Amino acid sequence: MLTMTDDETLAQRAGTGDREAFETLLERHYDRVYRIGHRLLGNPTEAEDLAQDICVGLVKKLRSYRGDSRFTTWLYRVTVNAARDVLRRRATSNRLDRSFSDTAALVKAGDEARRSEARWLYDALQALGEDLRETALLVLSEELKHAEAGEILGVKEATVSWRMHEVRKQLKALAEAGDGVTT
Repeated sequence: MLTMTDDETLAQRAGTGDREAFETLLERHYDRVYRIGHRLLGNPTEAEDLAQDICVGLVKKLRSYRGDSRFTTWLYRVTVNAARDVLRRRATSNRLDRSFSDTAALVKAGDEARRSEARWLYDALQALGEDLRETALLVLSEELKHAEAGEILGVKEATVSWRMHEVRKQLKALAEAGDGVTT
């Protein structure tokens, strides 16, 4: 029964063409890929497209999975890189259309104060550079340790720690300025 098999073994088997292993990996991790895509892209339709594209391309990508890191770390990296590609392609489009999934939930709830806070936070995060925004997403939203986020982003743990310090510092400065954030 493959449901008890660890991800790394499944990835190795799927990379050699084992369809059942591949299906088990997709069942386990599709929601994670979608969630990361949604948070990075801020658009459920684009996140769904991204998740589908990753799943289709995963068959070939798994051939290159060597098991040097945990499968989930490798998959985060694949997802973040794919999302970066989408963001680069649409860099000239209106960035205000993007939002985090939490923002949508707050808007639906009808709580004006929380909507205002969510808008401010979204705008503030957009004002940060891409590196800081991605780091904040992985550490805060995904609750990854700095070392894990560093591995996914291809930077040292100390760099992630510095970036999180910069995120806090910049958000604090924006909050103290109190004149709103514009993107």
